[in-house]
Amino acid sequence: MKTAQQIDERAAAAADSLGDTAQAGGFPSTFLDYSKLSELSRCPAPRAHRVEAILEKARTLQGLTAEEAAELAAIEDPDQMKALLATAGWVKEQIYGKRMVLFAPLYTGNYCVNNCVYCGFRLDNREMKRVVLSMDEIARQTEILLSQGHKRLLIISGESPRQSLEYTLKAIETCYKVRVGKARVRRINVELAPLDVEGFRALKQAQIGTYVCFQETYDPELYRRAHPSGPKADYLYRLYVMDRAMEGGCDDIGLGALFGLGSWRYELVAMLEHARHLEETFGWGPHTVSVPRIEYAPGAPWAEVVPNPVSDDDFRKIIAILRIARPSVGIILSTRERTEFRKELLAYGVSQISAGSRTDPGGYEEKKDTEEAGIGHGAQTAAETQDQHPAQFAIGDLRGLEETISDLIDDGYVPSFCTGCYRKGRTGADFMDLAKPGLIKEFCLPNGLVSFAEYLYDYASPATREKGLALIQKMKDDATPKGKRYLDTALKETEAGARDLYL
Repeated sequence: MKTAQQIDERAAAAADSLGDTAQAGGFPSTFLDYSKLSELSRCPAPRAHRVEAILEKARTLQGLTAEEAAELAAIEDPDQMKALLATAGWVKEQIYGKRMVLFAPLYTGNYCVNNCVYCGFRLDNREMKRVVLSMDEIARQTEILLSQGHKRLLIISGESPRQSLEYTLKAIETCYKVRVGKARVRRINVELAPLDVEGFRALKQAQIGTYVCFQETYDPELYRRAHPSGPKADYLYRLYVMDRAMEGGCDDIGLGALFGLGSWRYELVAMLEHARHLEETFGWGPHTVSVPRIEYAPGAPWAEVVPNPVSDDDFRKIIAILRIARPSVGIILSTRERTEFRKELLAYGVSQISAGSRTDPGGYEEKKDTEEAGIGHGAQTAAETQDQHPAQFAIGDLRGLEETISDLIDDGYVPSFCTGCYRKGRTGADFMDLAKPGLIKEFCLPNGLVSFAEYLYDYASPATREKGLALIQKMKDDATPKGKRYLDTALKETEAGARDLYL
């Protein structure tokens, strides 16, 4: 593992290189080979025998190289596409089984000093109503989410002195202290602007789960145009953020790119190269990868007219290729995508989804008021929601948590609120050692079923509870002998009122 000094020296050298090359129109010297990325993003469609060979390798669960992933990204034949999607579904089944982790984002503020041309929070969006939640308001939002059944939160905010690291640390502490009956938040992940190593040490001490930060685009020139001003304009400081996070003790990190800014094939292979860099440097790679597509946001030019729209077929490819290229990584799908398409994408490798989300600070209070007034989940369009509230982007999936869970049950998935790995220390390299060969299922399935049973007893409607408990009994058969013994006891204890049981 590299030291903080070595990381800082590497970043400084890259910054010097950026200064040298910018005037000449070149690219900085980093762990990325930009010429290689450009070449891979334009590779021709592979022959049938080559596709078969790559997919056969994928079924060994050893992952793929960026070069192999780039070849799959170029396929055009419908039969090859079907084979790719089927392989991705098989790989996900081998590693994670049928469990689907659920979480909710909690936006604490939308002040931002950056001017990202694709984001509704951008500084120059003068129509945006700016909000920073007080600690009492954060506690209230947490109470609402707990009362719905959520146990895992993702704290998000704009980058601003109003939302400093100290503010975020206090917000995390506030969320963890909230209680609604026996319910409490069991894990908080954070999506924040880059910090220095000491900042990440403070985040780790605050008991965060995964630190998430999207590079947005790995193309330095495109990045410059997309981020004209603000601290986020520093491409290299953002590129090396995960090195600093891991050096600061955040052993679970989440990568992401914003698809629609540039070539999706370029961003896909760049993310894989970023993951490879982290694995080679620290011994393990990202815990999660997020795949957001640009969604409509008033006041953000590149969100109103997307520069390089990603088709549904290409988006299917992105998810499937990520699943087989990094079999153990958690793939996160947000509520940006429309409901039916989102349900379909679960089959191709997605393992974590947000549910009942709002992307405006304080939005869960507004949603609760709307529901109490008798307005259904689908009564407002995504654009109407965006226009009425200070949201970062429009939401495509307006289902609430229970409706999402009901649909997951119907499709044979186990909704999971499990946080056992974090709390048992199965993070970083230890998690990957279990996930890569598929051994994590020994914990994921039993813990997921027990956390799901909690939800059914405490929050679900009678109809959802009935079919959910039937699914649990069916899924018990897929557990290992050790898992079945645990489930026999844990499910009875949960029915009797015990909570927060996990292996």
